Amino acid sequence: MEIRSAERRKRLIYRSAYTGTKETDLLLGHFAEQNINKLTEKQLDEYEDLLTIEDPRLYKWITGMENAPEQYQGEVLELIKNFKLSDHLAS
Repeated sequence: MEIRSAERRKRLIYRSAYTGTKETDLLLGHFAEQNINKLTEKQLDEYEDLLTIEDPRLYKWITGMENAPEQYQGEVLELIKNFKLSDHLAS
C-alpha cells in the first residue's frame, strides 16, 4: 500500500507539471513538488479531482477570477491559492 501511495504522489507531481498552459504548469508543478508529500490521502483525492478540470477554468479558480463550484471548494484549493510561486523560483 505504501508503494501505491508513493507511485500516486509521483504521478500527481508529473501531471501537475504538464497540465496544458505554462502558467498552470509552473504553479501546480511547484506546488506539487513542495506539498504533495504533506497531503493526506483525502487531500490527494481532492487534488486529483482538481487536476481533471480544464486548465483555463482551474487557473481562474486559483487566481480568483472565478469562484469554483462548491464541490471543488476545499482545503486543497485554498492551499494552492495561498501558495506563493515566487517564493519557490530561483532568483
